[in-house]
Formats: sequence, structure tokens, C-alpha cells
Amino acid sequence: MTSPIDLDARALARLVQRVFEATSEDRRLAILIDLPDSAVPDHDVWRDRRSLAAEWAAAFAADPDALDMEVSFVAYPNARTNNGDLPDHAWILPCGGPAPSHVEHLDRAEAVGFDSIFSTHQILLAVTELSATAPMKLQAPRFGFRAATMPGFRRVMIPALRLDYVEVDRRCRHLKDLLDRAEGAAVHFSVGGRTHRLDLDLRHRTGHASGGLVRGTGTAGNLPSGETYIVPYEGEVDGDPSRTRGELPVELDGEVVVYRIEENRAVEVLPHGDSEGGVAQREADRIAAEPGYANLAELGLGVLSDFGVEPVGAILLDEKLGLHIAFGRSDHFGGQVGAEDFSSPDAVVHIDRVYLPATQPRVQVDGVDLAMPGGEALALMRNYRYTIEFE
Repeated sequence: MTSPIDLDARALARLVQRVFEATSEDRRLAILIDLPDSAVPDHDVWRDRRSLAAEWAAAFAADPDALDMEVSFVAYPNARTNNGDLPDHAWILPCGGPAPSHVEHLDRAEAVGFDSIFSTHQILLAVTELSATAPMKLQAPRFGFRAATMPGFRRVMIPALRLDYVEVDRRCRHLKDLLDRAEGAAVHFSVGGRTHRLDLDLRHRTGHASGGLVRGTGTAGNLPSGETYIVPYEGEVDGDPSRTRGELPVELDGEVVVYRIEENRAVEVLPHGDSEGGVAQREADRIAAEPGYANLAELGLGVLSDFGVEPVGAILLDEKLGLHIAFGRSDHFGGQVGAEDFSSPDAVVHIDRVYLPATQPRVQVDGVDLAMPGGEALALMRNYRYTIEFE
């Protein structure tokens, strides 16, 4: 019998069926891992994640009748950064064998083209250290596969794979309907007695519901999931600049910094209150060196707090619990900023800042209001909780 934090082949098969609604046309599933190298060294959590993926592949190998499709175990060199473009090659490993500990332990001559993985597998599970969400979203329509990306996944997250994702998806679609109609969003923060407001321009955009169901051909999404997200308007229409502006406080490495936003870009980073200023200077240097990083790439609204899910200290799950705002790459969500807007492939990022008491205790989210057509203001959140009815 499996423990509450384990998934055997039958439980994994039910997960695949529930998430992907697999059909007879789905003949091959790939479980993907990325590998450490000299630039991105290994650590205990990553090592255990690879072991977990190997256990899943071995479970299917030991019980081939559990899932009516062939299962591959695939490893590839890490992309050096979250949401960076994937390498051009990968290795197909024996199901039932251990996960490699380093990319140098594999023979480059035995690698296959990554395109061949995409073209021969209908379903992908990317259980990786660095997020493959952006490249998977861009490649899925090209090759017609469906992918669940699981960057930073940990065993402690397994209970979140057992949620009622039909209900999670329904709530995410309700939020999508609101974001599709909204012209803007005002986010109100307070830090140490001071208030800050960020106005996000949502014109010319539609939302995306990532409710844990990846059922359309050529689609990819996170798992565990439970969020609706939208790219703020980035000002690409001639003569119509973005109206996103204001102040975004973020608690980083023990300090609170405030990004001053104009036309959807961070143009200045200031220390908040009595913060020493070292983190603010680091962030200011970063947006000066990488203008793509300064882009506001996402307004995200997670729903899993309402299902009793607690934060675990990993963005993959924590962002699905409530409000998050991202910097960097946005093209995989329908925005304008892509890999070409960074100095090198290693510099490409999409970084979520998650607003929960456990993740940013010094930054309070007082509320989120949507600007609806006709001038109506809709109170969406107050003190981290949704104030709308999901019925």
C-alpha cells in the first residue's frame, strides 16, 4: 500500500487520465528531468526530485498495464535559467534505472534531438529544477503534444496532485472571465505603516486559466496548478502606451525594496524604510543590465488556499495559493518580451513574486480591485482572500 505522500503506477495513471483526459491516440508519455552541470550545481532537493521522477518511471515499468501507453524516462542538460530555451538534445534512459547525477555522466553521442522527443510523445511530465514552462508552451502548438511542467516539485506537494481539479479549473475559468472583461487592476499594499499602489493595464489582453486540466492539443501548463494569469499590456500598439504604473513592494533576502513602475517597466528600485539598500542596488543594477527583466510579465491569481493547501516554500505550489506578480519573459503567456530581449540565453528569466504572509511577511496585500467596463470597480480580494462568489 502506498503512503499518503507516494503515488504508485495506478495512482499515477489516474492522475494522467484526470489531467490530460488521455485517449487511444495518446501512445507515448515522457517523464523529463534536467541535470546539474558545472554552472548549475546539484543540491539535495534537486537530487530527490530526480529520484522521484525515476521512481515514477520505474513504477510504470513494473506495472505496464496501469497506463495504456509507452513510458519514456528522459534527461536533458539544464537550461541554466528558469524559462530559458531548452537545449537541442536529450537522452532516453532505461525506465527502472537510477537518475543520473550530472550531465557529464552521459555520452553526448548517445543523445537524441529534443525535437524527436516532442514529435514522438503525446504527453510530457517535466519534473525539473528549472522551469520549462515557457519553452513548452511555445513548442506544444508546433508539435501537438500536451505538457505538465513541474519545476521545483517536491514530495511534500504530492497531496496537491489529489485535488478535485475539475472544481479548481471551474474557479480559474471564473477568474478568467473577469480578467477578460477588466480594463485594469489596482493592487494595494502596506509595508510598515506606508501604503503603495500598483495599477496594471489589462487592456488588449485576455486571461489564461490554468486549472490543472491540460486537455487541449498543443497546450502546456503547471502541475500542481490552480491559477488564472494575464500579461499586463506592454505598450506595443503605436500611440497607445501602457498605463501600468505605480509602486510594487517586494520582500527579498530580508529587505523590502520598492520598484517604481512606469509604462509596465521597473524604472527605479528603492530601499523601503530602514532597509540597508544592498538588495535594492542589486535589483537596480539588474534591471539596468537586463531591460527584459524590468518588464512586468504577469498578474497571477491562485485559488488553492481555498482548498486548504499550505505554502511549502516553492514557487510552483506557493504561487497557486493567491496573488503573484512576475518580472521578465512574457511571450509564452501571449506578451511581447521573449528570449531575444535578454543579453544571452542564460539571462532569460520569468520570476514570480508571491504575496502570502508566509513568503513576504513584511508586505501586506490590502486588496485587489478590478476596473470593469463602464467605470465599475469590482472588489476582487481583501487581505489575501477573494471577496467574489465562485458559484
